[in-house]
Amino acid sequence: MTNLYLDIPVFDDFAKVLDASIYHELPDDWWVGTSDIVGSTKAVAAGRFKDVNMVGASVICAVSNALGHSDYPFMFGGDGASFACPPDHIDAVRDAMAATAIWATETLQLDLRVGLTQISEIRASGRSVRVARYAVSHPVSYAMFNGRGMRWAEDQMRAGHNVIPPAAPGTRPDLTGLSCRWSPIKAEGTDQILSIIVQPDDDRDKFNAVVSGLFEILDDSPRKSSPVPEDGPDFAFPPPGLKLEARATQHKEGGYVKAWFKAFYIAFIALILMKTGWKLGEFDPKRYRDYTGYNTDFRKFGDGLWMTVNCTAARGAKIDEYLKAAEERGDIHFGTHHQRTAIMTCIVPSITNDAHFHFLDGGEGGYTAASSVYKAKMARTQAAS
Repeated sequence: MTNLYLDIPVFDDFAKVLDASIYHELPDDWWVGTSDIVGSTKAVAAGRFKDVNMVGASVICAVSNALGHSDYPFMFGGDGASFACPPDHIDAVRDAMAATAIWATETLQLDLRVGLTQISEIRASGRSVRVARYAVSHPVSYAMFNGRGMRWAEDQMRAGHNVIPPAAPGTRPDLTGLSCRWSPIKAEGTDQILSIIVQPDDDRDKFNAVVSGLFEILDDSPRKSSPVPEDGPDFAFPPPGLKLEARATQHKEGGYVKAWFKAFYIAFIALILMKTGWKLGEFDPKRYRDYTGYNTDFRKFGDGLWMTVNCTAARGAKIDEYLKAAEERGDIHFGTHHQRTAIMTCIVPSITNDAHFHFLDGGEGGYTAASSVYKAKMARTQAAS
């Protein structure tokens, strides 16, 4: 069967996310998957940043494995993820999501809410799901979403519609490839990591103008304000996510202890290769680190703009002032969060293939904290109206 998603041409200039002509409608019989962690704000406040990100990425990993790593459009959102997929494997996708929900509850005590909505239902609401493919490297592109349909599906899930119940206790998803072995990325000197969420109001042209101005502010700094160092992130040992990785694979490895030792051994070998630059078979540590930088999703578009960027304190203040003025004019809604670090959660189907995926979030609140700011302002606005 032809992969409709791969038929969409890629683009490599991120500013084009505002160009409606690059987006392509998905068919009515496709499905939209949504997920989020209930109570993620409290979990983040308790310092469980890694746990929240791991569960958010786990949905993408479980669905990828259920689809046999066939390319499909998805977006990581910090405390959850959203995606679209064709109907031919929807039962396997539904089972993977249900299994991930019970895994999150039983192993990490996080309440992962998951849902599936058919695009025909979204279109009946007056919205659509339109997708573009932003190429961050030759082998990897990330989906950008437009049409307000993904956001509507998420809102429906949060309201209790189209929710998938968790699988039976003890059911586990296939989370092969899910890892988090990189060190937190620290901002240098007085720099900061800024999490940004910008959502449109009613006038899309005004939103586009504001976002274009934001790009101009950010693109004037090295590597378009990417937090990832030019030579890639540092490799942590022991990895901060070692326990999480073991919990994700313990059912396949014969228990937590075996899974922990396997993850530890792999991390130790990787540490030696990363420090020495030695190659092992087809694995080239320098190439892997380079592509980790290329393949990081530090900016994305999903019915609004999501960014995790590095900036000076002065630039961060300028961005806040710029977005606040735009919000007061009624052009946008936004939330930001300032922190000192960024963290990375990864899906690596094969260490010898350049098609590995790296999801970036702020290391001390990130998108969850920025979203809380945005939602609090929206609640105040609605209460006043």
